[in-house]
Amino acid sequence: MTESPLSGPRPHPYAHFVPTLNKLRSGSADTTTPSALRRLRVVLTVFFALDGFIFAGWVVRIPAIKEQTGASSSALGLALLGVSVGAVVTMVFTGRLCRRFGSHPVTVVCAVLLSLSVALPPLTHSAMALAAVLLVFGAAYGGINVAFNSAAVDLVAALRRPIMPSFHAAFSLGGMVGAGLGGLIAGSLSPTTHLLGLTLIGLLVTAVAGPALLRLAPPAAPTGQPDKATGPRRLDSRTRRLVLIFGFIALCTAFGEGALADWGALHLEQDLNAHPGLAAAGYSAFALAMTLGRLSGTTLLERLGQTPIIVAGGATAAAGMLLGALAPTVWLALAGFLVTGLGLANLFPVAVERAGALAGPSGVATASTLGYGGMLLGPPAIGFMADWFTLPVALTSVAVLAGVAGVIGYATRR
Repeated sequence: MTESPLSGPRPHPYAHFVPTLNKLRSGSADTTTPSALRRLRVVLTVFFALDGFIFAGWVVRIPAIKEQTGASSSALGLALLGVSVGAVVTMVFTGRLCRRFGSHPVTVVCAVLLSLSVALPPLTHSAMALAAVLLVFGAAYGGINVAFNSAAVDLVAALRRPIMPSFHAAFSLGGMVGAGLGGLIAGSLSPTTHLLGLTLIGLLVTAVAGPALLRLAPPAAPTGQPDKATGPRRLDSRTRRLVLIFGFIALCTAFGEGALADWGALHLEQDLNAHPGLAAAGYSAFALAMTLGRLSGTTLLERLGQTPIIVAGGATAAAGMLLGALAPTVWLALAGFLVTGLGLANLFPVAVERAGALAGPSGVATASTLGYGGMLLGPPAIGFMADWFTLPVALTSVAVLAGVAGVIGYATRR
């Protein structure tokens, strides 16, 4: 296709018909108009929220699944490693799938798989069987996270605004609702009934939002930027290092999110004698703080920039997690979870967005693999440390890694 009058001297005489022809060929709606971009933002937000809702619904039932399987802390940690392995392996390949088939179809397919697989854990009665079904759940979880983050990076570039935190706010809001609902029904519904309900909700939402997403083509790259759909970009060593740095920041911060998701309720119930419903509210409080922090993330990034957000966020999360892990009462621990959520809120979306801006879907896949790898490998690590020491001591590792993320952000500020 020839260049436009703004970028080259000789436009093709039929160039203005090309977008229409492409639209007719693909069956997708044009996403160059503001209204189409707004629709795409809404649909992607729905999928982010659904992901958080389903994941939180699973994690608040972990104590019940642990009791059902009779697993020790270390055996449960190994079973949870199934989520990690499935997610990380899938993330490695999802960037390529997004390049070949598009991030929107991959998002829809993974949403269906995620909805179906969340019903499997209550059907198991051993740690080995639990690990096997969590492998499937983790594969779907990892795939959808790379796919819709890639789609979100394209939209951020098209809008030229740092709106990535708003998508992750939807994930946190979904997690808050899922955890809150799980806490309310934990004493009245079995895990089997609860998680089967999540399957039905997930399939219903995907049936409504999926066709809408498939009708919207990914936005074209802004003028002056390379088109990521044309193929993988050859990255120089400096760009690769930056992508890995952003991925490591994501790892350090997502470690805390995974630890609180899988072990926060157990810490409150086991170490502080909280009622199961109140224990489930621990992750809900954390997710609420993440949501509020991310809802303000775009404004904060526009006013302060990335480095202050990373440094201040890492320091705040470190202080909050020390309180949450070592507090002698439930209410102080909940306050610590809130502060931790506020600190971690915008670190992961900033890291993933920057990696995607540098390297397209491959950058998103790399940063997501490291980041969600930290989220999903963290819980098994916490389990082993809890057996070696105690669960409160194990949770202080979250504070350490949050502080490391802040230091890295300051050291690489230029």
